[in-house]
Amino acid sequence: QIDKYLYAMRLSDETLIDIMARFRREMKNGLSRDFNPTAAVKMLPTFVRSIPDGSEKGDFIALDLGGSYFRILRVKVSHEKKQTVQMESEIYNTPEDIMHGSGTRLFDHVAECLGDFMEKQQIKDKKLPVGFTFSFPCRQSKLDEGILITWTKRFKASGVEGADVVRLLNKAIKKRGDYDADIMAVVNDTVGTMMTCGFDDQRCEVGLIIGTGTNACYMEEMRHIDLVEGDEGRMCINTEWGAFGDDGSLEDIRTEFDREIDRGSLNPGKQLFEKMVSGLYMGELVRLILVKMAKEGLLFEGRITPELLTKGKFETKHVSAIEKSKEGLNKAKEILTRLGVEPSHEDCIAVQHVCTIVSFRSANLVASTLGAILNQLRDNKGVGRLRTTVGVDGSLYKMHPQYARRLHKTTRRLVPDSEVRFLLSESGSGKGAAMVTAVAYRLSEQHRLIDETLAEFKLTHEQLLQVKKRMRAEMEAGLKKKTHETAKVKMLPTFVRSTPDGTENGDFLALDLGGTNFRVLLVKIRSGKRRTVEMHNKIYAIPIEVMQGTGEELFDHIVTCISDFLDYMGIKGARLPLGFTFSFPCKQTSLDAGILLNWTKGFKATDCEGEDVVYLLREGIKRREEFDLDVVAVVNDTVGTMMTCAYEDPNCEIGLIVGTGSNACYMEEMRNIEMVDGEQGRMCVNTEWGAFGDNGCLDDIRTIYDKAVDDYSLNAGKQRYEKMISGMYLGEIVRNILIDFTKRGFLFRGQISETLKTRHIFETKFLSQIERLALLQVRAILQQLGLNSTCDDSIIVKTVCGAVSRRAAQLCGAGMAAVVDKIRENRGLEHLEITVGVDGTLYKLHPHFSRIMHQTVKDLAPNCDVTFLLSEDGSGKGAALITAVGCRLRDAEQ
Repeated sequence: QIDKYLYAMRLSDETLIDIMARFRREMKNGLSRDFNPTAAVKMLPTFVRSIPDGSEKGDFIALDLGGSYFRILRVKVSHEKKQTVQMESEIYNTPEDIMHGSGTRLFDHVAECLGDFMEKQQIKDKKLPVGFTFSFPCRQSKLDEGILITWTKRFKASGVEGADVVRLLNKAIKKRGDYDADIMAVVNDTVGTMMTCGFDDQRCEVGLIIGTGTNACYMEEMRHIDLVEGDEGRMCINTEWGAFGDDGSLEDIRTEFDREIDRGSLNPGKQLFEKMVSGLYMGELVRLILVKMAKEGLLFEGRITPELLTKGKFETKHVSAIEKSKEGLNKAKEILTRLGVEPSHEDCIAVQHVCTIVSFRSANLVASTLGAILNQLRDNKGVGRLRTTVGVDGSLYKMHPQYARRLHKTTRRLVPDSEVRFLLSESGSGKGAAMVTAVAYRLSEQHRLIDETLAEFKLTHEQLLQVKKRMRAEMEAGLKKKTHETAKVKMLPTFVRSTPDGTENGDFLALDLGGTNFRVLLVKIRSGKRRTVEMHNKIYAIPIEVMQGTGEELFDHIVTCISDFLDYMGIKGARLPLGFTFSFPCKQTSLDAGILLNWTKGFKATDCEGEDVVYLLREGIKRREEFDLDVVAVVNDTVGTMMTCAYEDPNCEIGLIVGTGSNACYMEEMRNIEMVDGEQGRMCVNTEWGAFGDNGCLDDIRTIYDKAVDDYSLNAGKQRYEKMISGMYLGEIVRNILIDFTKRGFLFRGQISETLKTRHIFETKFLSQIERLALLQVRAILQQLGLNSTCDDSIIVKTVCGAVSRRAAQLCGAGMAAVVDKIRENRGLEHLEITVGVDGTLYKLHPHFSRIMHQTVKDLAPNCDVTFLLSEDGSGKGAALITAVGCRLRDAEQ
């Protein structure tokens, strides 16, 4: 008779498999960006990315609010031989009037209990990290924030929904002012349960609660979680499955009793699945069924008492008692007698049967939603058979005599291809919350130390002004006769006295020697209305034995290449004017004389240092006796850069290179250049600013990493400014920081790979790529370098690259600010408008370098309006233009 009466509560396996499929669809909707806003099952990201790995340690406090009582624990995790956990806890009551009062009162109560607990533990003076288990649906955008979506179960405090519970609790603690707490993590109780069990069983990846309320969480693949950036690794998802059915998807299996319970609840229309399953409602469901049966004369001979009609008189613990196999019927008699219905033996058997049907339905429903999660895990892993552990907690699961067994049995029947271990969480969710906090604490401690280290790379406005001021002082020293000898910034005169004026005309040869390749160019410059520059060039290799042989061999090789080019272009007969871009430090005594101070970049040819390179070139041409050339100018590539841009924009009077190396030149007043006679007009000065700081004037901003890079370089103690800003060295600075971070255990699981020990492995192009790309692509780059990185590693590497390149751009900007302000003051102007011609891979290819440098110049030289123009081939076209200007001025003199 009862079976017929309650047939709607008996669910067939077919129905359960159908519910399983429905819930799987709901999960998918909750995870998708498009459907989440309207989804009933919210699938909330928890920002917990892994179960405990055994490295957690420390002293923590865990708060647990959300069930029948409020618990505070102190959890000490230590590592003697193996990881051990010590726990002490106190239970505090949360009175009904506080649960239904104002949010302020609720959190004052929590803060008061916490104060009492700390008093008892004698830790009021310590600032221990706190994990807050808060068993209600919360939206999180990070671990230490929880915005309450809606109260559930017995809670209904005002002014909390839509607010961040961490802020509310912090406010309550601050208001007291007698202790300090550092809330590091908000953890849902299901997550706490999974973490607690995960501590004992590494395979645990599902947390399940069946108590006052019901819910589950599990480890989902990041690639399926639309609401969180990144595709790497996993994150725990709090399903909030209590709300399954809130959109009407369970109407066909809800009964009149379920509807009645919902109507009388604190939150009608919400948490409909939970109301069919959890402990808060089970006793009440049974009571409603008994009332209806009694009214229809099926029970207690139709007797209905005021007690039986009172909501909450029949509790879930009574259901558990009545279902005990031995003394269940006696318990039924006892409980029903208290309700005043004078039960017969048949009545007791009937009531026991009703209890069984209601609690069995609950276990079946949970088995089908859990089954959906297990299938999702199995599909994610792409395995035929899933082996996993489900951590379980909750009073109903623990206290009910048959519940756990029924749940296990149905689950195994619904997902036969899974091997599921159910692990009872002995210590509730507190230990798990402490684990999450321990992981969070380790990460935040690590972030603090990383930030502390990288803070040295963050230069304040004051520091940058200092750099500008010192650069100015060093420039002055290089220009003056009496300090020039000892000055580090050499301020070399280039004898280029004018930028192009547009009347340049003719055919010119240009040579470009500055690395392992050597270029010869023919440049045809046409003046007039439509000014044009036409270029032809050929590239020749310089074999290493020539680079490191005798000077004569080197210049013979150069002349052979020129000869080949003249044949190739069919211009052997003409005596063309030639500009020689020679990118090594030279002391010029005139436009067509440059004495090589010292070789760099791997050149070692003998009998060249201290000699005039134009003389060496002319001698080589004489030895060949094949053709003659008019060597007009020896050119530094920075000056060439200025000249090409000045041809486009007459306002360009500064050249800047930020590539492998760095340097700048600008038009200085002759009266300030004491090394050259004459007061009239201007001359371009090659600053050779890479050596700025070689006298120690930048030591206060150099870091240990800069010193390491300098110590291991080919020219230790030299070019210190260049080593902080140019492409050849930034990757090395980054590599040194990464090694240090790995040693300190922040990166690559503390494993220093062979790759990372290799000098110059981090080319500057990698820096540019890393700062431009998404994290996944950053991982791919690091993989190419043989660095196996996690998502967190990639974030740190990206941060390091950003800090180093930002400082480089700012330092470069500070140097440029010194140059533009000097020009402004030279000319006695309130306001200067000027253009800088720029070249170099770092400037051209790095995603942020140019923007940051421009901004720095603006900040440090506010009275100058500086335009930056990208140069086209300074060392080729620029050399030809210098030659053309040189010819023009020479002809004018004659």
